[in-house]
Amino acid sequence: MGKLSLAAKVTHVPSMYLSELPGKHHGCREAAIAGHREIGRRCRELGVDTIVVADVHWLVNAGYHVNCNSRFKGTYTSNELPHFIKDMAYEYPGNPALGRLIAQTASARGVFTRAHEIDSLELEYGTLVPMRYMNGDQHFKVVSIAGWCAWHQLDESRRFGAALKEAIEQSDANVAFLASGSLSHRFNDNNSPEEAIHEISREFFRQVDLRVVELWKQGDWATFCKMLPEYNEHCIGEGGMHDTAMLLGLLGWDAYDKPVEIVTDYFASSGTGQINAIFPVS
Repeated sequence: MGKLSLAAKVTHVPSMYLSELPGKHHGCREAAIAGHREIGRRCRELGVDTIVVADVHWLVNAGYHVNCNSRFKGTYTSNELPHFIKDMAYEYPGNPALGRLIAQTASARGVFTRAHEIDSLELEYGTLVPMRYMNGDQHFKVVSIAGWCAWHQLDESRRFGAALKEAIEQSDANVAFLASGSLSHRFNDNNSPEEAIHEISREFFRQVDLRVVELWKQGDWATFCKMLPEYNEHCIGEGGMHDTAMLLGLLGWDAYDKPVEIVTDYFASSGTGQINAIFPVS
């Protein structure tokens, strides 16, 4: 009998990698990195063996997709921001059995999903950045789910999240789920992400983000679920905020009532709003 032991919404800003390097930005994301390391520590305490990541940097145009190869290994450079992340080596074990079960369960519930075990299907940095700080010793198996669902409805991702919970419980895995994506996600028009590394693009986005964080702290998921489609639309949700819909579908959607634990306080990054928050699991 499988188990969901931890769930979280996490940042994956590429400036976390930049923060490691010598230069003027060295140490700029220590709080975010510390938050990832704390989530990794909690996973170890809870006996987690597999981390499933909904990655809003993996774009898909139809259906739902799971990358569940037996091993992931490579050298990654971001095609979006190659001056932030370049030549980043990675290697992690995968969990093909869980990935296949996720796809089978979701498809059986009417949410068509494919599982892939393809060496050339590489991980995106929405998965690689959190794993760098949570899983540098390859302690956890990794499964990555496409979270940039370009032509999907948020309710489909809610249903996918519910099927994901069912698949986890049918498996033999102890799982942590990460919704890897931002809050508001509006870059400045053709501006330097590096120069705006600690800025938000619009004050409106910051204020809505902060209200959302308050709702999360209060455990008012009924209100948040009602506003999620408009929040996504008006605050330019990253990847359409499908990672967040999957997370809440996994936890019970508007029936979920637990306040989050903020692990890294809200911060602005290159125009966007970011956070690390643990969603308590019943």
